[in-house]
Formats: sequence, structure tokens, C-alpha cells
Amino acid sequence: MAEILPIKAWRYNERFSANIEEYTSPLFDVVSSKQRQALYANPYNSIHLSVPLGDSPAQRAKILLEEWKQSKVIQQDKLPGIYVYYQYFKFPGQEEESVRKGFIAHIRAYDWEEGVVLRHENTISKAVNDRTELLKATQFQSSPTHGLYEDPLHLLEPYMDAAIEDPIYDLEDYQGVREVLAVIQDVTLIKKFVEVIGNKKIILADGHHRYEGAIALKKEMEKANPLHSGKEGYNYHMMYFTNALSKNLRILPTHRLFREIALSEEEITNRLQNWFIVRKLNEVDEIMELILQKQWAFGLVFPENAYKISLIPEKIKEFDHHVPEVIKTVDLMVLHYFFIDKVLGIPMSEQRFSDHIEYERNLHRCLQKVESGSASFAVITKDVSMNQVLDVCKSGYTMPQKSTYFYPKTLSGLLFTSIEESEFNFPYEAFMP
Repeated sequence: MAEILPIKAWRYNERFSANIEEYTSPLFDVVSSKQRQALYANPYNSIHLSVPLGDSPAQRAKILLEEWKQSKVIQQDKLPGIYVYYQYFKFPGQEEESVRKGFIAHIRAYDWEEGVVLRHENTISKAVNDRTELLKATQFQSSPTHGLYEDPLHLLEPYMDAAIEDPIYDLEDYQGVREVLAVIQDVTLIKKFVEVIGNKKIILADGHHRYEGAIALKKEMEKANPLHSGKEGYNYHMMYFTNALSKNLRILPTHRLFREIALSEEEITNRLQNWFIVRKLNEVDEIMELILQKQWAFGLVFPENAYKISLIPEKIKEFDHHVPEVIKTVDLMVLHYFFIDKVLGIPMSEQRFSDHIEYERNLHRCLQKVESGSASFAVITKDVSMNQVLDVCKSGYTMPQKSTYFYPKTLSGLLFTSIEESEFNFPYEAFMP
């Protein structure tokens, strides 16, 4: 099943540790433009490696990375380890603090067809190409993707709980989340992690584009290397692992924004009648309450008006896309098939490439974009259940792109990993059970 290895991590020099929160950065798709400006203003913030700017961003990141290594802005740990990563947070309206427990390690970059790492949503081609180009240029990974494993016995938690008592970093991030990082370098304990995960399949929760970039680079490097052994650094990818059966996993919704659609509000609402029950709302604020816990229900927001739209239950039989029942009944599949395809006329096969669709996690920001005119209208969605994600992955099919938002997001910059051979090389056989 899934082969993992400890990481010989690169981390910020100790002189940065006291203010490490100034050098970490959120994943690019959850940060506002104002936050981005502040991050880029700091010349040592990790965003310059994870999302470089300029006409040749990948080459720019490569040059900066070499500068940081030479000037010891970042340094490589002498020994590999399993990096324990806990995030403490509260859900809206929640009194009790939650904690998402996990660890960061290298995983072999399995191709989808191998059935070891399972995906649940489609990707956007340009984003994959950008990630591949950056990884190829730098041979460096600045943020882990997020993988889920299923362990009903929670076998690894005691070791992680013990390690987190002696943290490397303990900080509050941009989300108000307390982020704590620790490391396990004991060979015997690392073997336990390798053994437990070695019996599992991994469900990719977040980072589909970065993971696909790793697959693409591995294939390219393997093809170019006549002495390929499968042990080279390019075969591996940095991932944050959490137990899918933990009570503190939460998936938040990602809303859809539309622009330059050649249909008026009246034309759209008229077309909707063929598949949806349409109810005009007095207040936009009503939307989330009205669609919550309602199957196949969404909010539709125009600059002047808002609607609740619900699929007519009998219409589900007209879902003639060739996917199993478990996929057809997922809310976002209903949205993309009956609304985006049938009502707006953007075929399912073209949606992942479409410039007419934008994705926004923040509801307030989503509504602002419609009100300001930067988007024509928006569809407000609700969260997908963990059980649905697991069912979709195991079916071998995928949901539409940007279907899930696992909260809280991981941070970039707490640690980095290199797949450049001289920096990756280590007798990892010592960690094999």
C-alpha cells in the first residue's frame, strides 16, 4: 500500500524562530489580495517560494532558494524525522476547542491508476502545469498536501501526543488557529508510522494540483534517467496525514462565482424552472439557513436579487452522465450537471477549463464580488460530508473541481522538503519495519 519516509527537512534558521508566524503563509487560494500584499512585502516570507511572482516565477523562486540556502536563511536538519503537526481551533458557534492531529512525511508519488492515493475531485489544468514547472525548477516543496488515512484504533495518536509536548514551533496563524509543530526522530517510533501507513490507502483531501505536479515530474525524471531505481528523491512528495475517522475533521463549502455569462437574470431564472424549484428571497442573509440540511438546494445571488433553488426530486432520474448513484446524489454534482451544464450551457467536460467560473471559500467575499460587479452572479453551496468524500474516492470517480475545503488549512513555511538528490539522499532502509 502507501510507502512513506521521514523527512530531512529544511527549516528557517533559529534566528527567525521567535517570530516564525511572520514567515509562514496560507495556501494561495484562501488568502485575500490585501493579505497577499502584506506577505509579499516581507522579503523572507515563504510565499516567495510557494507562489513566486514575475514573468518567470519558477526561475525566480529557484534563484531565491539558492540565495536563502547560501545565506542560511533556511537550513537542513541533519536527521530525518516525522513532523507532528497539530492545529487547535474553534468552529463558529463552538465553545469547546477542537484539535486536528496529524504528521508530515514523504509519500511515494503514486500515479492515480495505482490505486494507492485516491482523489475525490477534478483539477484545473493550468494550475497543475504551474505547480509542475515550479517543482521542476526548484526541486523543493514549501507546503504539504493533505492526505487522509482510515485508522479506527488511532494507533499513532499516543506517539504524536507525546511528541507535541515538546514543540519546535507554537504560534497563532492568520485564521486564528494555534499551530504546533514537533518532530519524532527515534528510529523505532518512525518504523511504527511507516508500518501503520504501509497498510493503508490514502485519500487526497487537499492539494490535488500540487500532487499531480509531483506525479508529472516523477514521470518526466524517470523517463530521462536510464538508471532509475525508484529510490530517487523525485519519486517522493511531502504530505500531511490525518486520520479520516477523527471527530475533528470538518469540510467547509466552496462557492461558485460566474462572469461574462451571455444570459440575463430573467433568462436564467426562466431556464431554471425546467429542473429546479425557484424561490425568491427577501434577504441574502437567509440563504445559508435555508439551504442547510436540504438536499440539492443552493443559493443563487444576483446584484439585486437572491433565490433559493432546489432540484425537483424527480429530475434526478434525468441525470444521464455515466457515473454511479453515489456520485449522482452529491450536491455539487447536481449543481454542475443541472445548473452549470443544463441551465448555463457550459458542458461538464469543459467546466474545469472554463474562464467563466471562479471559486471562493469566503461567503462574505463571494457576496461582495457580486455586489461590486466583479462577478455577474454567485451560487452559494454547503459543505460536503466526510462520508460522501470517502464514498466518492472508493468509487473511483471524482467530484467537480474545488468541491471540498478541509478546515483549517495547513500553513506553508513551517518546514520545507527537497527532492534534489544530494539533499534527499539518506539510508532510509533503517526506517523500514
